[in-house]
Amino acid sequence: MTDAPQPVADPARSADRVDLRFEPSGRQVRVPTGVTLFDAASWNGIAIDSTCGGHGTCKKCKVKILDGAAPASSLDTRAFGATELRDGWRLACRLEAAGDLRVEVPPLVTRPKAATVGVGRKVILRPAVQKRYVKLDEPTLQDQTSDLERLLASLDDLELRVDLHALRTIGPALRQGGYRATAVVVDDVLVDVEPGDTTGCLYGIAFDLGTTTVVATLLDLSSGTPVAVRSVLNKQQHFGADVISRISAIMLDPEALGKLSSLAHETLAELTAAVCSEGEVTPREVYEIAVAGNATMTHIALAIDPEALGMAPFVLASRWFPELLASELGVAVHPRARAVVFPAIGAYVGGDITSGLLASGMDRDRRTRLFVDIGTNCEIVLGSGERLLATAAPAGPAFEGASIRCGMRASDGAIESVEMSPEDLAVKVIGDGEPLGLCGSGLVDSVAELVAVGLLDPSGRFVADDRAAEVAPGLADRLRTVAGERVFVLHWLGEPGDAERAIYLTQRDVRELQFAKAAIATGWSLLLEDAGITADDVQQVLLAGSFGSYLSPASAVRIGLVPPLPVLRIVSAGNVAGEGAKMALMSVRERAGAMALLEEVRYVELSDRSDFNDRFVDELAFPA
Repeated sequence: MTDAPQPVADPARSADRVDLRFEPSGRQVRVPTGVTLFDAASWNGIAIDSTCGGHGTCKKCKVKILDGAAPASSLDTRAFGATELRDGWRLACRLEAAGDLRVEVPPLVTRPKAATVGVGRKVILRPAVQKRYVKLDEPTLQDQTSDLERLLASLDDLELRVDLHALRTIGPALRQGGYRATAVVVDDVLVDVEPGDTTGCLYGIAFDLGTTTVVATLLDLSSGTPVAVRSVLNKQQHFGADVISRISAIMLDPEALGKLSSLAHETLAELTAAVCSEGEVTPREVYEIAVAGNATMTHIALAIDPEALGMAPFVLASRWFPELLASELGVAVHPRARAVVFPAIGAYVGGDITSGLLASGMDRDRRTRLFVDIGTNCEIVLGSGERLLATAAPAGPAFEGASIRCGMRASDGAIESVEMSPEDLAVKVIGDGEPLGLCGSGLVDSVAELVAVGLLDPSGRFVADDRAAEVAPGLADRLRTVAGERVFVLHWLGEPGDAERAIYLTQRDVRELQFAKAAIATGWSLLLEDAGITADDVQQVLLAGSFGSYLSPASAVRIGLVPPLPVLRIVSAGNVAGEGAKMALMSVRERAGAMALLEEVRYVELSDRSDFNDRFVDELAFPA
C-alpha cells in the first residue's frame, strides 16, 4: 500500500488541479482541471488577446504550447495551418487544461473596446475616468483668457465642474507643456491637468477585500486589460479569523476599531505598491479604485462601528456609501483618485456578493441559477430572471481548515484533492511536496470519497472494522483510533501504521463538515421553497469565491452541499467579487447596475424561521 498519487478512482469524481506557466512573464498559476486557458488567464490577471470574450468567434486568443499535451480542437484546425498546429498553436478559449502546461502568450495585438470577466460577461468599456489631450493657443497681451477658461473652451463637449486640485495644477501644467496638456476628468469633474500627452497612462485598481485574503488587480482603463494582480493575507488576522471575532474585539476594546481600520489600510497600501511595481506603473497614474468586501470588512475599512452587525436585528449603518477619495482608505495613488465602494444587500450579504452578482449577470439571465459563495459565512442567491432571493448561512470555519484536526489553509503542503477506490487512495498536494495538512477542498473530497466507497454511512459515522474490510479491503487498515477517537488516515508521515504521526480525518472533523453543509443546504432549500420551485428546476449552480473555484462539483453533490444536479451544471465561477470590482472600474453603466441590485434582491433572514432547526437536522445526513 502506498501514498503516492496514482489514478485509482472514477475520473468523473476527480478534483485534480493543474499548473499553468505563462511565458514570457513566467507567471505560474494553479487551476481546476477543465478550466480553459482563456479563463485561467483572465482569473489571474494575464492578458490574452480577444475581442469576442472567449466565445470562439474572433480567433484572436492565440497561444503557443511549449510543454504539455494540448489536443487541437475542431476550431483550432480552422484557425491554424498544419505547420502552426504542429508547432503548438492553439486558441486559448477552446483549450481545456487537462494537465500541466507551459504556454507562450503573444503580446496584445488589439486594444479591445470590450473586456470579459471570468464568468463570461462582456463589458462595454466606458470608465468614469477619461483623459483628453489638448493643444491650446498661448496667451498674449491681446488674448488674456484665463488658463481655466482656455482649457474648458477646448473641452466644450463636456459640462465640467472643477476640482480645486485641478485649479492649482492647471497653470504650471500648461506652461510646462508649452500649452500642450492632458485634462483628467472623472465623471463630470476636472480633477487634474498634466503637461504633455499622458493619455496612454490611465489605470485603476480593483480590490477584493476578503476577511482572510485581499486581492488587487491593476487595470489599464484605456483597454480594460489587467496589468498585474497580487494577493496577501488580510493584516487583521491576529484579531480573529472571522468577522464575528473582529466585531467582538471592537466591542471589548474602544481602540480596536482604529487599529483594525489602520490594518485594512496597510493591506490595501501594500497591494497597491506591489501591483504598481509589477506593472511598472507610477501610483499617481492610478485615478480610481473599486473595493468589494463583506459588510463588516467594509465598515471597518471606513472606520464605521460594525457592532450592530454582530447582534440581532443585524442592522447596517448604511447599505451604500458616499463618494470618497482613495486616500481615505490609505491608498497612495493620484491625490484626487476616487474610491468606489460596493453597496451591501444586507448585514451578511455584503458588497462582495453584490459585486459577484454583477459579474455573474444573475439579474440578466432568464435561467434559474443558484449562486453559492462558500466560506465561514456562506452567501446564497437564487435568481430566475424575474426575482432574486438572497440569504446567508453560518457555515463555520470548516472550509478554512480552522476547526479540522489536521486542517490548514490552502497553501503549499495542503492536501487539496483526494481520490479513493476500495483498494487504495491518492492525494494531490499543493506545491507537489510532502503533505503537511488538509485544506477545505481536500476535506470535502475526503468525506465524499469515504461516503462513495462505503466507509462513512449516511449518518456520517465511520463503519465498523468488519464492514470496512468488506466494502474497502485496501483502505480498512487506515481506520484507526487516536486519543480515543475514530480516525481515517489519509497520509502516513512516519512508518505506515503509526496513526499518531499521520494526517488523518477524525469523526469530529466529519461532524464539522456535516454542520457546515447542512447550514448551506438548508439555506438554498428554503430559498427554493420561497420561490415555489424545486432543485430539479435549477439549471446552473455557480460556486463563487476562492474556495468555490477549487471545490470538486462531484464531491459537492455527493455530500449534499449543492442540489443533486449533473456536474456539468455546476460551474466554478472564480473570484467574481474581484471581477465585479473590475467591471465597476471599466463601466459606469455596470456601476449603476450594482446600485440597482439593492432594489432587485430580496433578503431572506434564516435566523427567525421557526422551521430552520428542523430543516437543518434533516440536512445533516449525507445523500444515500
